[in-house]
Amino acid sequence: MPRIKAPLPKTTGTGQIKFSGYAGDVDFSIEGEPSRLKFGIARLKGFISTAPEIAESAFHAGEALLTLATGEVLRLTLLGHTAKGREVFFEARV
Repeated sequence: MPRIKAPLPKTTGTGQIKFSGYAGDVDFSIEGEPSRLKFGIARLKGFISTAPEIAESAFHAGEALLTLATGEVLRLTLLGHTAKGREVFFEARV
């Protein structure tokens, strides 16, 4: 019998992003619980949503810091963005 994998909980909210030349608030969605993320190679996937110009600048920066309302700081590797889109997809690590 195949084993069914439980879906990861989604963590959503507003946080502050910092990358080269910008610091400001963004909406985010992360698959999993950031508080359970440990130092090392483990990563969570998610996306930020913001104005198209900021999304494009963030994607071109390649890396950013996301500070959650809880005070946790996640390092983001920005992976994908659609031209003139509001979302930037990322992998997050501690």
